[in-house]
Amino acid sequence: MHQESPIKRRVSRQIRVGSVLVGGDAPISVQSMTNTETCDVAATVDQIRRLEAVGADIVRVSVPSMEAAEAFGEIRKQVSIALVADIHFDYKIALRVADLGVDCLRINPGNIGREDRVRAVVDAARHNGIPIRIGVNAGSLEKDLQKKYGEPTPAALVESALRNVDFLDKLDFQDFKVSVKASDVFMAVGAYRLLAQQIEQPLHLGITEAGGLRSGTVKSAVGLGMLLAEGIGDTIRISLAADPIEEIKVGFDILKSLRLRSRGINFIACPSCSRQNFDVVKTMNELEARLEDVVVPLDVAVIGCVVNGPGEAREADIGLTGGSPNNLVYVDGSPSTKLVNEGLVDRLESMIRDKIAAKQALDANTIIRG
Repeated sequence: MHQESPIKRRVSRQIRVGSVLVGGDAPISVQSMTNTETCDVAATVDQIRRLEAVGADIVRVSVPSMEAAEAFGEIRKQVSIALVADIHFDYKIALRVADLGVDCLRINPGNIGREDRVRAVVDAARHNGIPIRIGVNAGSLEKDLQKKYGEPTPAALVESALRNVDFLDKLDFQDFKVSVKASDVFMAVGAYRLLAQQIEQPLHLGITEAGGLRSGTVKSAVGLGMLLAEGIGDTIRISLAADPIEEIKVGFDILKSLRLRSRGINFIACPSCSRQNFDVVKTMNELEARLEDVVVPLDVAVIGCVVNGPGEAREADIGLTGGSPNNLVYVDGSPSTKLVNEGLVDRLESMIRDKIAAKQALDANTIIRG
């Protein structure tokens, strides 16, 4: 069943993004970004609510114009999840959304411009009690750093980040987090490793512009997995050219694989072979689709035969192992019932939901007694 992660996380200063704590001993938060037209308030609100439904902790919204800033204000009134405004080029947009209820300002100081403009943004953040994310990206480094390094490098990304950190330090503003993103895995990982040694603020992890659903998931899992396994990272965003809903799912799957978050069902399933006694792939596809709404942590094993099946099934909260003539289900490590292939998914889903209900009832009783 559930085990503690062996990962020792980097100690970082804690900040608050709306109701979400980031850094310190807070859980690593998972976020995504809307891809609707921000001025289409209804569409953006709908997407934010769908992201919240699958577990998003924080949602970022691009605010490219003053018209979008006013729309952001309307969006803010209709959703309760923590919202980050993504600001580029025009610092006045940041000043406006700071007064409209934003929970964090994401700025790229490299394209905000003069120091007095960055100072104005910091003053607005301080006045409204909201943090800032310094977002450094390999694709938009300051011109002098591009000239100095010739091309984006981990050192160039970190130098860009640190000059902005130093500026916030001079203004005595410490409520910020930093990202140093690149589309190249090694560049991003190298930059985050360097930066983690030099500041105490929380780090926002991401492999920027990672790619489509499959390739971007792999690239993000490799890059973020390397960093998270070293204890680096306080909040993550998976950047996929796909439905933002998938970014949240992938983010939680990465954290679950490292035992850093446990939300929803953790499936253990075999790839199947000729030894299988039921159609493992079809069973898994149906179970995943039916149980997407589950948020309670649960380990479920689906193994097609008796080679590894009993061992994996005993370690799960609920485990199905193929057998002849009947398949065997384990619950909490002990044999529970036998199931035939007909109606297998229906019966297994019912057992899983019963287990979830019992777990919720137990947790509720524990809280009441406490």
